[in-house]
Amino acid sequence: MRVIDGMHRLTAARLMGRDRIAVQFFDGDEADAFWLAVQANVTHGLPLTLAERQAAAGRIIQSHPELSDRAIASTAGLAARTVAAIRLRSAVQPSPVRIGRDGRARPLNAAEGRRLASQVIAARPDLSLREIARAAGISVGTARDVRARVRAGQDPVPPRQRGGCDPAGGTAGRPESRTAGGAGLDPVDIRALLEGLRRDPSLRYTESGRHLLRWLSTRTVAPAEWRQAVDDVSPHCAILIERIARECARVWMELADELDQRSTGRP
Repeated sequence: MRVIDGMHRLTAARLMGRDRIAVQFFDGDEADAFWLAVQANVTHGLPLTLAERQAAAGRIIQSHPELSDRAIASTAGLAARTVAAIRLRSAVQPSPVRIGRDGRARPLNAAEGRRLASQVIAARPDLSLREIARAAGISVGTARDVRARVRAGQDPVPPRQRGGCDPAGGTAGRPESRTAGGAGLDPVDIRALLEGLRRDPSLRYTESGRHLLRWLSTRTVAPAEWRQAVDDVSPHCAILIERIARECARVWMELADELDQRSTGRP
């Protein structure tokens, strides 16, 4: 019967002479109760200070190491990179899986998810990409890539991933820099993809579709383009452009997360 959130409301009721107050019961252990309390106090009432939020994130990492950096960040009101840095400083034994904000468990090593997907495909070649992705804990895009590799007689894990990487698509042990939705994807020809979208009738012949195409065309950068741009950047402008690039990358990854959730049917 410990108060997790609402101590001020309880005190006010007592001062008013009330002996009853409407409550919502929570049945769980102390670690889960703390997580819920942090989440509640970040979103309303007197906000927690940055130090308090960082301390809370450290405690959640200790009690729930299986939660992804982004899941903890959304609870504690921090950036995922900050949570990743706190995790690196902690002595917590890494969990073999990471549970994201969507509740899905993903293997810490993306290579393991790919190999599991190849085994699922070998046992049930009739399964859809969504069913393969769900069984292996990977994205539909990664499942598509694995199936193409298996059909071509190739290793389901690309060479650059065979050294081990986290579910975010980076090197194991480093802060999450990508989500599982983008793990394992080879570089693509952006211009070719855009050209394919321009031929899609649902986009080409609707005002909203044409607006989306114009929006994408002005916000995509091919590797050759940014390499040329880097050569033209003055040293004193580099740090500002770096911040812009990182913020744009963060926003694009949030967009990728949302589209990945929609494509896999997750809520």
